[in-house]
Amino acid sequence: MALEQQIQKDMMAAMKAKEQVRLEALRAVKSAILVAKTAAANVELTDADIIKLMQKQVKQRKESAQMFVDAGRPELAENELAQAAFIEVYLPKQLTEQELEEQLKVIIAEVGATSPAQMGQVMGVASKRLAGLADGRAISMVVKKLLSC
Repeated sequence: MALEQQIQKDMMAAMKAKEQVRLEALRAVKSAILVAKTAAANVELTDADIIKLMQKQVKQRKESAQMFVDAGRPELAENELAQAAFIEVYLPKQLTEQELEEQLKVIIAEVGATSPAQMGQVMGVASKRLAGLADGRAISMVVKKLLSC
């Protein structure tokens, strides 16, 4: 079943079960999908495109939660984090820091990078190969650490 259809099915189940937070999260994802479709002249989105949209939604919710915590509104932060958790269910499993480091060591060896000046070359390959498996910021930090040793 395509990811978009699964989200629609789960949205209906959340409505029937009266799971408000889950429903809000899925509606936001569905809205992002519709916006992306209309922006691209009604082009069908692939599951990979939808995963990118969902990763963006999760990132936004986590950033919002942090802002709410900083503003002294933990109850609003909880809602954002709960929605992020419901969206993360549809995302591929993220690499652990150790797995990420191992993958990046292989990529650095393939590229032949030996200094921090070659970080851009490594990031170009790593961003494509690890898309959806790790956050770009985490990749960048590990590459920087590995190249400065």
